[in-house]
Amino acid sequence: MNAVCQVRRLGRVPYAEAWELQKQLAAQRAAGAIPDTLLLLEHPHTYTFGRQGQAAHLLWDAAEQRARGLEVVWVDRGGDVTYHGPGQLVGYPILKLGTPSAADGRLPQGDYVGYVRKLEEMLIRVCARFGLAAGQIRGLTGVWIQPDVASRCPACPPAARLAASKIAAIGVKVDARGISQHGFALNVAPDMDYFNGIIGCGIRDHAAISLADLLGEPPPLEAVMDAITEQFGRVFDYEMTV
Repeated sequence: MNAVCQVRRLGRVPYAEAWELQKQLAAQRAAGAIPDTLLLLEHPHTYTFGRQGQAAHLLWDAAEQRARGLEVVWVDRGGDVTYHGPGQLVGYPILKLGTPSAADGRLPQGDYVGYVRKLEEMLIRVCARFGLAAGQIRGLTGVWIQPDVASRCPACPPAARLAASKIAAIGVKVDARGISQHGFALNVAPDMDYFNGIIGCGIRDHAAISLADLLGEPPPLEAVMDAITEQFGRVFDYEMTV
């Protein structure tokens, strides 16, 4: 019998509130009080910087940020800067990936790179569910659309026809108890203009792209959550519950 993962659909949640919830759930998961859990939600307009973040990758000044209702938050996940906002589906898996073997504070042994690769595989399957061919790129994290796919899309940014474009970003943390936090963000139908305010993930020459860009009429967010729930269960061998 597969292990259980509980799915919680939270709607639109301010970033700081969701981050605090992750910390609370991670403590509960470490104590064995809850099963592995997947949070699915949206955020208001937010730029987040990870541990490798560089302030120079934020291109809009404070006045522009205020005018656009943007919040900027520095967080403890991996990676550089990314955008979150309405129309983007965010997933935070709170999973027990390893067990501490000593009291020295070192990270438990586990295949954490493999965990990220599984998140990518899950999102690639979700894109395929809606008729899109997506994939991985060696040396880069996330899920990518190749130029030959974007070249058939009149709404896609010109840069997407020259180099692979990112449809889903991934940035995670695994704490000293072996519990995962943070996760992935899939661009369903956000306002893509907000990506112009950053050098996303610190990577130049690769555009951001969305399901709406590629499909014209994007699937409802609920349908995308259904697909993520199904494929997350398949890739990670979970029985998904609510």
